[in-house]
Amino acid sequence: MDLYIVLGVAQGATESEIKRAYRRLARRYHPDINPGDQTAEERFREILEAYETLIDPTRRSRYDAGHRTAAPGRQAAGFEGFDFSTRGADYSATFGDLFAEVLTQRGRAPAQQRGADLHIEMQVTFEDALGGIQRAIPVTRRENCRTCAGTGRTRSSTGSCHLCQGTGAVRSVRGHMVFSSACTVCGGTGQQTPRPCEPCAGSGQETRTERVMARIPPGVADGDRLRIPSKGNAGMHGGPAGDLYVTVCVVPHTLFRREGDDLHMVVPIAIHEAALGTRVDVPTPDGGTTRLRVPPGTQSGQRFRLRDRGAASARDGRRGDLIVEVRLMLPKILDERSKELLKEFGRINGESVREALPDAASHAGAPSHDQKP
Repeated sequence: MDLYIVLGVAQGATESEIKRAYRRLARRYHPDINPGDQTAEERFREILEAYETLIDPTRRSRYDAGHRTAAPGRQAAGFEGFDFSTRGADYSATFGDLFAEVLTQRGRAPAQQRGADLHIEMQVTFEDALGGIQRAIPVTRRENCRTCAGTGRTRSSTGSCHLCQGTGAVRSVRGHMVFSSACTVCGGTGQQTPRPCEPCAGSGQETRTERVMARIPPGVADGDRLRIPSKGNAGMHGGPAGDLYVTVCVVPHTLFRREGDDLHMVVPIAIHEAALGTRVDVPTPDGGTTRLRVPPGTQSGQRFRLRDRGAASARDGRRGDLIVEVRLMLPKILDERSKELLKEFGRINGESVREALPDAASHAGAPSHDQKP
């Protein structure tokens, strides 16, 4: 028996060539790959004997000198102690690569994925923002397909898989090696695999528009964002749905301006009201009125604070204040009598008005006066 012929290498083969030849033949004739095949087992014994002789420099030298002292035939001991790792570009497939199909387990179910969040805007009136409101809003979102219940497959009668004939495994041959792996058509179940669902094209989801009830709490401000759980897109592979975020857009009011939880408004008064003092009915944001006392000598731009007449806080429900700024409005001069009265008033009080200008300027910028509602 010529050991070089057994391995299929030339007499001057290098160590790497001998190892490469052994790998190639071992993958083909190893008893674990050919269970019950006596011919393959005997062939592998010869390959192993040739390899152990030629890979050892001393034994190979004796063999080449005509002293064939190879160890007597023995039962295949496997691949213990041999390195099957790739050592160069010549090795296109290692022993581990060839057995990957055999050792690969049946594929796991796809991982669950959370659905995407949705963001929409909702416009409300100033009054609805202060008092709170519930409104059904249309939302277009991805939901589980009603035809396939989110599986992406049609419901069909059970039967054996046409590829593996119900065994759940398929065999493939590579050279003299036979590999067995899970059937890719039925996933190893051996049962017939349903076809992709037509309405959702196998995605398991479809687009639907539904009306979602959004509760706007009292005191919500322009730009506030509300979260409605699980009203976003449905999750994939049984994952949880995303959330729906509603950004509130408050329509500006013609009288009131909001700063935090306080409301601001402007009330016009006449000259005689500012000079002599008066009481003014002021509208409130809830649709009613409250009486504001304007003291004598009030200057234009002066502010008055009405406690607890503002907006309710969306956090703790506490109400802000209503801040009223008075603006002096000049009357229209309609007749000569009015002109004479104003001239007379100017002659009597003109100098005092000029002297009061610095005080009036500082008074206009002074803090607002608190009044009980």
